[in-house]
Amino acid sequence: MTAVDRSTTIPNDPSARDPERQRALIESIDRLRRERNAVILAHNYQYPEIQDIADYVGDSLGLSQYAATTDADVIAFCGVHFMAETAKILNPSKTVLLPDLGAGCSLADTITAEQLREWKAQFPGAVVVSYVNTTAEVKAESDYCCTSGNAQAIIEAIPEDKTILFCPDMFLGTYLESVTGRKMQVWLGECHVHAGIRPDDVAQRLEASPSSELLIHPECGCASNCMYHVSTGDLPADRVHVLGTESMLKRVAESPAQDFIVATESGIIHRMREAAPAKVFRTVSERAICKYMKEITLERLEWALRENQHQIVVAPDVAERAELAIRRMVEIV
Repeated sequence: MTAVDRSTTIPNDPSARDPERQRALIESIDRLRRERNAVILAHNYQYPEIQDIADYVGDSLGLSQYAATTDADVIAFCGVHFMAETAKILNPSKTVLLPDLGAGCSLADTITAEQLREWKAQFPGAVVVSYVNTTAEVKAESDYCCTSGNAQAIIEAIPEDKTILFCPDMFLGTYLESVTGRKMQVWLGECHVHAGIRPDDVAQRLEASPSSELLIHPECGCASNCMYHVSTGDLPADRVHVLGTESMLKRVAESPAQDFIVATESGIIHRMREAAPAKVFRTVSERAICKYMKEITLERLEWALRENQHQIVVAPDVAERAELAIRRMVEIV
């Protein structure tokens, strides 16, 4: 990831919370979007006002699929760096903008391409499955990319006689081993937000709200622990669901439950409330906030479209090698 040069970014402007300021920014963003034939993509963890102005809001898989088919000239990516890189790889002729280079990813930072090459050398012939939360250089060393939404399908599509190297999220890897029955070599990386959601947080929330359904992202440090307690009967199976963010949204719309405890980054609750406005949603932990996702604001989005910044560039040789793994991710659902 490119180092952050704060001299080329703009600061957060507290006045953006002012209704008149917000309206002015939204009007400018809409005008720039039309003038530049731009599409705005936003991840589920973005601020509500960013989600509301986006042309498409979704998880990493949905954003990648949308980016692969857009006819826009400019893609303004309201997410983190690896997501914008993925959009650029799928759209090499388009301009891809990331409003703030500080929008990184603690999970992607846990493995480098050099580390992956050294790991692969220990397991000749192994199949490398990299979570989408990785740099373009790591994707270029991988056979498949995956998201939480299609990781199980990808693991199950790999012949059983193949050794699988899964990186970089150890909690997702451990969960996949449990649901697929496949023993894998799992890299010991973690997302600082999801790793910070612990079993004690879940226990406290469930005790305080005994009728709630619990929705857990498989990156969470508590996911495997909760599934173990489901298997022993300590937690009721009908109240605990380990799901990616898009599956969580589908669940809240379809479930008869009226109250949900949500174990993932808190930004998803905005879409949940839109999907089921009569229902109640609580985060499992007040700490579940990704500071990197929150780097993107209306001010920075407007500035990015106006100044054509920051343009994401991926080296052609890296992009060519990474594209195959990404295409496999997009195609397997």
